[in-house]
Amino acid sequence: MLSEQDQQLLLRLRQNARSSISDLARTLGLSRSTVQNRIARLEASGIIRGYSVELGGEYSASQVEAHVSIKVFQKLTARTNTALEQISQVSQLYSVSGEYDLIAIVQAQTLEELSVVLDRIGNLEGVERTNSAVVLETRFRR
Repeated sequence: MLSEQDQQLLLRLRQNARSSISDLARTLGLSRSTVQNRIARLEASGIIRGYSVELGGEYSASQVEAHVSIKVFQKLTARTNTALEQISQVSQLYSVSGEYDLIAIVQAQTLEELSVVLDRIGNLEGVERTNSAVVLETRFRR
């Protein structure tokens, strides 16, 4: 179970993973050593698995994103997952309950590139059908 302070620390790190220990300590009202120890504990326990780059500016604004629901023939699920992992424009893949088996988050530079990727996904061995929703606007992302 995470404490309220741990949850606040994770929130601050999700907002800016490059925040200094001093800035985090000041924001959270904790000592530097306490924040450092909490981060070390969260990393050791696997709650913090790593740090990543969030794309911004014009590059990010020019990205086109779609959420692709994918129905898979059950005997080919592992093969389909592997094939989807090889498509660089697929940034995330979720196994879900309901009518569809997977949701892929696809990011492309243009609508034309997105169309090609969607066709590629639909033509993968093991894919029964897809349903795509293009993201029009991101209200917020944590």
